[in-house]
Amino acid sequence: MYAVCRRVLGHDADAADATQDALIAAVKGLPRFDGQAAFSTWMYRIATNTCFDHLRRQRRRPATTLPEDGTVDFTDDGPTFDMSLADRLAIDAALSSLPEDFRMAVVLRDVADLDYADIAITLGVPIGTVRSRIARGRAALAKQLGNRIDPTQRPTSDHE
Repeated sequence: MYAVCRRVLGHDADAADATQDALIAAVKGLPRFDGQAAFSTWMYRIATNTCFDHLRRQRRRPATTLPEDGTVDFTDDGPTFDMSLADRLAIDAALSSLPEDFRMAVVLRDVADLDYADIAITLGVPIGTVRSRIARGRAALAKQLGNRIDPTQRPTSDHE
């Protein structure tokens, strides 16, 4: 759940808060779990709803901004970042720029490794909508991250 919240919200503290809120909501809602979907799907539904709530609250908060010239200076004496951290930051930035519905579908598929049917149940939309959101979200991510390979030409797993 934390991994999904982290990718959707893009910030460790917000993800921790959302995960905690989702777990509390799950415990409170446990008597309402009807078993029609897998327990993990039900938990992801709670996590995604909690993330949507956090995103709505964030829109009402004033945004923090970069310096006026839009640059951040790193000197040789400053902290060093390995490539995995740089990649993670780039992916987080690209994910945060996606519309919420695309971001949620991509995160549930690529981070939580849910199949399309579980994502459809989690988001409450048809499977065709899930497929469309994932394809469009991945294409937007590839474009933002500078990927030159057409995402429709990539191999996919069997359960997509």
